[in-house]
Amino acid sequence: MRLILVGPPGAGKGTQAVLLASHYNIPHISTGDIFRANLKGGTELGTLAKSYMDKGELVPDTVTNEMVKDRLNQDDLANGFLLDGFPRNVFQAEVLRAILAEKHTSLDAVLELSIDDQEIISRISGRRTCRNCGATFHTVNAPSKVEGVCDNCQGELYQREDDKAEVIQRRLEVYSEQTKPIIAFYRGEGLLISIMALGEVSEISQRSIAALSAVIS
Repeated sequence: MRLILVGPPGAGKGTQAVLLASHYNIPHISTGDIFRANLKGGTELGTLAKSYMDKGELVPDTVTNEMVKDRLNQDDLANGFLLDGFPRNVFQAEVLRAILAEKHTSLDAVLELSIDDQEIISRISGRRTCRNCGATFHTVNAPSKVEGVCDNCQGELYQREDDKAEVIQRRLEVYSEQTKPIIAFYRGEGLLISIMALGEVSEISQRSIAALSAVIS
């Protein structure tokens, strides 16, 4: 099984990626993990990426693409993978297709977690984080017993800057401009499967597996 998981920030991709990778017994690959592994290992690509990051610049697609290509060529992915966070644009989608073609293989499906922007803003803006232990709560879905106080260590709960509504709105705009076009790309390739990412985590997982099972033998 070779899958890509796509969707806007706040759709629950990270959570679903772990559950689906476990269900299909395939490695979960996130671009964040690839970057950290290369930086920690001091690889040539990691050193190159760090040179951009140290200057506060975005790491170019060419460097990210090479990191992903290197990861996809590792032995533990012989039976499949679940990619989370790549590709982020149509150019990267075309690069991924070429990488897989070199290996005489292809994607099985691209699973889109679809969710309304207002639901995302409500989901993320309600999140509160403990300054002390890092535990997270939600003002509506998972409130602390005492408002503003962590259940675990009684630390102060606060709203992170990137959890504020105006910041989330900008993140959604960036997603719409840069990443959403890959939805149309993969629809054109006949690979896209879209599900609504509303409900309990287990419900979304079951919905995802059912949708994938319907098109992949």
